[in-house]
Amino acid sequence: MINKKYFFEGFFSIKGINSPALALAASFIAIGALLKNVGFSIQQSILSTFFTYALPGSLVMAESLIVGASLLNIFIAVWLVNLRLYPMTVSLMPLLMHKSQPKWKYYLSCHFVAVSSWLIVKDKYLNFDKRNRIDFWIGIGSATWGIAILSTVVGYLSSDYLNKDIMIGLAIVNPIYFICMMIDAMKTIQIKISIILGSILGPLFYSLSPEWCILYGGFVAGTVAYFVGEKK
Repeated sequence: MINKKYFFEGFFSIKGINSPALALAASFIAIGALLKNVGFSIQQSILSTFFTYALPGSLVMAESLIVGASLLNIFIAVWLVNLRLYPMTVSLMPLLMHKSQPKWKYYLSCHFVAVSSWLIVKDKYLNFDKRNRIDFWIGIGSATWGIAILSTVVGYLSSDYLNKDIMIGLAIVNPIYFICMMIDAMKTIQIKISIILGSILGPLFYSLSPEWCILYGGFVAGTVAYFVGEKK
């Protein structure tokens, strides 16, 4: 069973000045309003966040529906966007796994992998014994997931009062928060190089390929940072 003590420590760890809660809520309010505008019912909007729980994935799905993409194309597009979570999962799970914990906890908790919850656990996991970290992680994931679902409902119900500019402003709050958190996490040479070089290469690659500039910039910056870190 899940240890309630560590679960609730994780659940309430989203409080505080550096919490992603407000940024996450702002972005999913925009998503809720956008889903209503593309014709989703409130039940469909809730299920979208319930199962997807990823801001870029929900955004790509909504935009694809607007342009009339097929279900297969929407599935592939959302899958490719959410593939970015794979490196986070690979880096996170070894820190949480312990032989005394059942595997179903790890299968369940994979759904909670997101930048917001990932940043919290990477900052706090050393405060806990390894066998208790998975319960702490499930608590974090449950809290951020719940905020996302609730905010989707709020956005759906208040969509009539949100114009296009407000929705765009709410949607970019979360990425700005992530940038600030990553800057705060610049404690190793690898992270410093990947963030700084990625910020430079992204705009440079935009002139070559607007559609792929972020992927190219991130891949090159991350690769350079990895090899520099290995050398040092």
